[in-house]
Parts: sequence; C-alpha cells; structure tokens
Amino acid sequence: MIAVLAQSYKKMAGTSAVFLSATFNKASPVERDGMDWSAAELHLEQLPLHYQEKPAMPNAIALEGLEDYDMPRNGDIRKVDSINAEFVYFDRIHGWVQVAR
Repeated sequence: MIAVLAQSYKKMAGTSAVFLSATFNKASPVERDGMDWSAAELHLEQLPLHYQEKPAMPNAIALEGLEDYDMPRNGDIRKVDSINAEFVYFDRIHGWVQVAR
C-alpha cells in the first residue's frame, strides 16, 4: 500500500513531470520548481491501486528518460537513489509522484 506524502508538491527542477513533496527535506530548495501543486490538482485521490516494483534509478531526471527504452506504466514504482525516495508513475498526469510505503 502506498500513501500520498503531502498536500502540496513541487516539480523537481530539470524535469517536466516529476513531483516531489513541497516539504521533503532530502532535496535542496533549488531542486524544486517554484510553483506549488495541490494533491487535488494532481488528482492523487485517483492513484492506481496496483503497483509494479521496478529497478531503482540514480536520479529523478533519469525517470523521464525511461520513455526511450522502458515506457512507464500506470502504477510503476521506482526508488530514486540520489534522494532516497520512491515515486509512482501516474498515467492521469503522465508523471511521477513521490509516495511513501
């Protein structure tokens, strides 16, 4: 079972669709884009119920490179080693959202 981490999220800087909890303390403020997104705006109440564990990625930017060789699917979970956090791929937003298990 996964849980939504926060009520607000920010995009990970340098990515177009990786959302990190706005209060996550393992990423520096400059690693987060300025605009806040609410859990409701990201439709997190509709996160998938079934998940597939996938291999870890070295950093959040690598999550976006998957489209070229391992297209993400709704419910894929990947750990990002550089910040020791897990992300789930969410088809509804075509992006990755930080979660807790």
